[in-house]
Amino acid sequence: MADETNNDAQDFNEAAAANGADTAPQVGMIAQYIKDLSAENPRSPECFNWEDQPQIDVQVNIEVNSVSDEVHEVVLKLTVKSVHEAGVGFAVDLSYGALFGLRNITAEQAHPFLFGEAPRLIFPFARRILADAVRDSGFPPLVLEPIDFNALYVQQRAQAEQLAAEQPAGQA
Repeated sequence: MADETNNDAQDFNEAAAANGADTAPQVGMIAQYIKDLSAENPRSPECFNWEDQPQIDVQVNIEVNSVSDEVHEVVLKLTVKSVHEAGVGFAVDLSYGALFGLRNITAEQAHPFLFGEAPRLIFPFARRILADAVRDSGFPPLVLEPIDFNALYVQQRAQAEQLAAEQPAGQA
């Protein structure tokens, strides 16, 4: 049965290629890059003598921009601050971008990929850059826990749908 399925798919792809049609869905990462990086150590050198445990504040945001019909930029924005009673120990802002090529993908398919799967793919690289920036600021490297971007995407979509359903008709 598996052989029949593979043969059917192969026959379809060969037929599409023979007709000159390029209809198979394709997704690929084209490039990754640091779009913006800022590391601040505003209270140095006195911050290295602070004994209280800092509160680490982590903010994550995803931005998607269309470069062309088939190329999209996904920017993962990470902002991390180490806040002590005496002030901010360090602040790192990173905007890490990647270009993704999407061909023969509907908007309904592209949206979850660009806001869920694409950030998951680039997060490990951004996390390493962030850890290095914190370490290079004189602090122990800060290694962020993995983030389930797909689950966050599903959760945010559900919340948006619930808010839309709760709004009275005629209000936008």
